[in-house]
Amino acid sequence: MAQLRPRAGTQALFRFRPVRDKVLVTNLEGRWLLLSQEDFQAYARGEVAPGSELHRRLDEANFMRDGYRVPEAADRIRARKSFVHAGPNLHMFVVTLRCNETCVYCHASRANLDAVHTDMGKETAERAVDLVLQSTSPFVTIEFQGGEPLVNYEVVQHVVETATAKNREVGKQLEFTMVSNFALLDEERLDWLIAHRVQLCTSVDGPEALHNAQRKLPTGDAHQRTVHWVRRINERYRELGLDPTLYHVEALLTTTRATLPMWKEVVDTYVGLGCRSLFLRPLDPFGFAERTRRRLEYPRGEYLEFYRNAVDYMLELNARGVEILERYAAIFLTKILGGSDPNFLDLRSPAGAGIGALAYDYDGRIYTCDEGRMLAAMGDRSFEIGHVERSRYREITGHPTVRALAIATNLDAQPDCIHCSYQPYCGTNAAFNYKTQGSIFGRMRDNAVCAVHKGIQDYLFEKLDEGDPQVMQTFERWTTIRPREHFIQPADPAGAPP
Repeated sequence: MAQLRPRAGTQALFRFRPVRDKVLVTNLEGRWLLLSQEDFQAYARGEVAPGSELHRRLDEANFMRDGYRVPEAADRIRARKSFVHAGPNLHMFVVTLRCNETCVYCHASRANLDAVHTDMGKETAERAVDLVLQSTSPFVTIEFQGGEPLVNYEVVQHVVETATAKNREVGKQLEFTMVSNFALLDEERLDWLIAHRVQLCTSVDGPEALHNAQRKLPTGDAHQRTVHWVRRINERYRELGLDPTLYHVEALLTTTRATLPMWKEVVDTYVGLGCRSLFLRPLDPFGFAERTRRRLEYPRGEYLEFYRNAVDYMLELNARGVEILERYAAIFLTKILGGSDPNFLDLRSPAGAGIGALAYDYDGRIYTCDEGRMLAAMGDRSFEIGHVERSRYREITGHPTVRALAIATNLDAQPDCIHCSYQPYCGTNAAFNYKTQGSIFGRMRDNAVCAVHKGIQDYLFEKLDEGDPQVMQTFERWTTIRPREHFIQPADPAGAPP
């Protein structure tokens, strides 16, 4: 695109990016327009005729300096950044590193089942709970991770019971989530978890052969066991009278090289399981994935082709009445179309490390994020910010590392982000930048996560430009946020499970 010299005093601050034969313009508060090349040239040169249709469109979206509505812009920016002052709401408990599965890309640096020294003890768990309930956030989620958290099921139970009891005095909105492969689940454990309103999540890497090749059990039936319990848990939710469109097992996908040609099979697997969402996550460079990257990794351009194929197919299924959403798209579209931030911690500015989330390792060490904990398992403790035995809450959240990460992930100060049209909707992961580029700030023009975010948003704006009514209806449904109130722990002891 030819260099333009805009006439001073006509345009409010704007950023621009070609999208097919159009030009996307966005402003400070995240409003956007797709302009023809001719209209964009007129706007950029300051040659928009007053009273014209183009002038009306630009003015309504607050792109004109003359009459720029500062209070309106401030309100929109405030809404987008409402999460900043809340405090950590996601608290990840790594209750053990032991795991019964061997995943080829394991990010958690799993330990063998006899490595009992990697289990979190009850006293450590209690001190972590005390810190969680000191968060300034009125809403907190404790997420059980591993390893496989069911290996240390007794501590999972202890945390749920302890946190629920202590929260009756604190009065926060408290939730519990467990990420499990389900292979160690049984009906007795499921009864307890359901009764105590623990939301259950798992990983499904696609059809049986692919899943079993990547997530290995000694018995060779990892996929079969996961699928059995996904269906059983969903059945239990229905028995409780919960809306199945809202209450169902959430499953995560890790995209490897083997996944790329199987986009249709992956989507069909999730639909067949009754899943309503699919998160097409690229491979991360943490844990065992570093050792196996040569056979698992792929160029991000190939991933974006996979992403487009999969989401096109999902949109086709929605048009046929099959409800399935892609999580990346839903997060971005909520910001693009709704003007609000769904608070997905890695896709916000500043990111959630330390100010939106904390990770508590089995030994009581505290990290800014799960990726920071993973780096520590690889020998680098740069993201460690405290210990449950000796650190106070304010020392943790005010730690110099937390402050540094907030600065590094503030896209208003990122050299490669301040001029990007997608800046109002995007976010960066400091731990990923540090691991892959040697700096928490990263270098976005060579950054794999940035390439993925740009590619996905290019695709979404292409769809928005096409304006297909069926697709627009699906996008609107994808941005509808309905809280899962059943999983909020009752503050009244009378409402607690027996």
